[in-house]
Amino acid sequence: MISPTTTQTSSWTVVISRGQSRNPAKRSLEQSLADAAAELPGVDVLVVPHLYDLPKGSESLEKLAELEGNLIFASWIFPRAAHWVLDRNGIGGQYVPTALDELSQEDDQADTPDSEAEQRDDVDRVATLYPRPDREIRCIDLKNELPLSRFVQEIQDTVQPSETALKADSAVTSDDPHAMPLIGGQMLQIDETTSRRWYPVIDFSRCTNCMECIDFCLFGVYGVDGSETILVEQPDNCRKGCPACSRVCPENAIIFPQHKAPAIAGADTGGSDGFKIDLSKLFGAPEGGDDAIATAARERDEQLLLAGRDARGIDDQLKRRQADLTQQPKDDLDQLIDSLDALDL
Repeated sequence: MISPTTTQTSSWTVVISRGQSRNPAKRSLEQSLADAAAELPGVDVLVVPHLYDLPKGSESLEKLAELEGNLIFASWIFPRAAHWVLDRNGIGGQYVPTALDELSQEDDQADTPDSEAEQRDDVDRVATLYPRPDREIRCIDLKNELPLSRFVQEIQDTVQPSETALKADSAVTSDDPHAMPLIGGQMLQIDETTSRRWYPVIDFSRCTNCMECIDFCLFGVYGVDGSETILVEQPDNCRKGCPACSRVCPENAIIFPQHKAPAIAGADTGGSDGFKIDLSKLFGAPEGGDDAIATAARERDEQLLLAGRDARGIDDQLKRRQADLTQQPKDDLDQLIDSLDALDL
């Protein structure tokens, strides 16, 4: 670890969250991006292990919590997922899309009806009731198949407006002992051992505090805080590989960052996409006609049986959720399935 020696503080910190694997290509990209970012004037660089795997009380989370000012967070999970993993660990701020996000989502947004966006805004969200800090958090998805130069350009374009102000204030020092000093072409890297984890992350910009998740999950993962707001209270109680609660959430607010289906892993899709079963399960699943609720019930039953408990099946709560789904307008995936059903195969 490199110990900074100056006391000037920066308004931007670039954080590189390393991937879970030791893939040489990924490690090379992470290191090259950190090196390039450290050369930008007025930019601090912090390199930490995989954010999602960091346990409470880890050195990396403590350092992240000390950071002030705006953040650029580069990781191997979807930007929305990264933002809310940070938030659940007390690193709050305003989610600001990057130009890279806008490019990758351009086609999806063009296909999203305006009425769907309006429906998602007709009730209070937790993040509206409890606003996050004003600082910007911009998340970069390193899974995007882009050259290093494009990632560096995105960082440079983001921090450039602040560079002049930083130079003008170069003589000002900070009395805050927790403020991260300017590193001046160096980086602070934290190496600590982590284990792969699996737990849900709540997107509070979508969550309405409806409590569907806490009613559905039978493993004690969810709880409520002092203001009766839902939270992931016991993340390590979650059954590895099970995303069932995300399928019953009416707002697609529950994210499993390591899931193979983008809608569950935090891709910035429309609200109704969270109800859909992932395409890998459309063919060859135990019940090919499963809707999202039936799939969730089956996944929950599998985990209950593995834990030596009785299966629950589709209970009254899930029947109500199924009824809600049948009243929603059909999207492209529904229409595709209807077309396949109509074929005489």
